[in-house]
Amino acid sequence: MRQLASLVDVDTSMISKIENGYRSPTKEQINKIASALGIDNKMLLSIWYAEKIYEDIKDEDDALDILKLAEKKVKEIRNV
Repeated sequence: MRQLASLVDVDTSMISKIENGYRSPTKEQINKIASALGIDNKMLLSIWYAEKIYEDIKDEDDALDILKLAEKKVKEIRNV
């Protein structure tokens, strides 16, 4: 844990809080964690973003409609 904390530029207590779900890492920290652990950055960022979105809309009655609208907007921007 100390080695990872050093590579991510945080203290070991922050790594522990991230591991236990008490803190959410920043995007920069996610990139550093992926690099340090040799795992796919894209996959880890996708999980991170999904968790952030989930936390924002989990209590909304129309959460699925919100996600569909967000998907539509992303597709429009990307001309998909």
